[in-house]
Amino acid sequence: MATKNPFDLTGQVAVITGSSRGIGRSAAEIMASLGAKVVVSSRKADACEEAAAAIKKAGGEAIVIPCNISRKEEVEALVKGTLDKWGRIDTLVCNAAVNPYFGPLAKIPDDAFEKIMNSNVKSNLWLCNLAIPTMAERGGGNAIIVSSIGGFRGSAMLGAYGISKAADFQLARSLAVEWGPKNVRVNCVAPGLIKTDFARALWEDEKNLAPRLATTPLRRIGEPDEIGGIVAFLASKAASFMTGTVIVADGGVTIA
Repeated sequence: MATKNPFDLTGQVAVITGSSRGIGRSAAEIMASLGAKVVVSSRKADACEEAAAAIKKAGGEAIVIPCNISRKEEVEALVKGTLDKWGRIDTLVCNAAVNPYFGPLAKIPDDAFEKIMNSNVKSNLWLCNLAIPTMAERGGGNAIIVSSIGGFRGSAMLGAYGISKAADFQLARSLAVEWGPKNVRVNCVAPGLIKTDFARALWEDEKNLAPRLATTPLRRIGEPDEIGGIVAFLASKAASFMTGTVIVADGGVTIA
């Protein structure tokens, strides 16, 4: 008998935050191409509609539920709206994040630090606390947090962002322990520098990019699809024995 494709996502419902562009959009497109029904979500409805239309044009299934992850009532509406439409959530992808401050920790204003921690950590906890119990009731599911190699490394200019991303690793580990007995898996992806709008300031500046590429074994930065595929893998049966872990995808920069 032929083995069932372990990467097939047919029948799964996936909620993906920050999915109108970049890594989130790539994850939504790849997961839809593998059979998942996806909820495209970010702050701007029109950008979401455009991403969902592209998924549908390619033969996938997608709906739009806009959400600003820093507002609890919008996070609640995202989960409720998905359950109202499709009756289940199998995969939650916490991808949306912010970084309003670039500079030393010595100078960071309180409101910037709070914004980073609220959007990059607390909102992920809200999402997980709303979605995971519904997965557990149905016999299982998985959550994936898109973190960053910034969570492993010290940084003179991205310190607060790095703190939030390290906190995401620990959030995933603790939720994995808490929900593992109910067959819910929680994992992280830690991308290096990826060619997205979010990281534009880091890759558009040739002067800054050159030394980065010189110390990256693959000698290039990543593309969104190179992370989106990992998200889809973690959502699939192929990753069914993985929980509480962090997959690093950074062209080798952290090992060189």
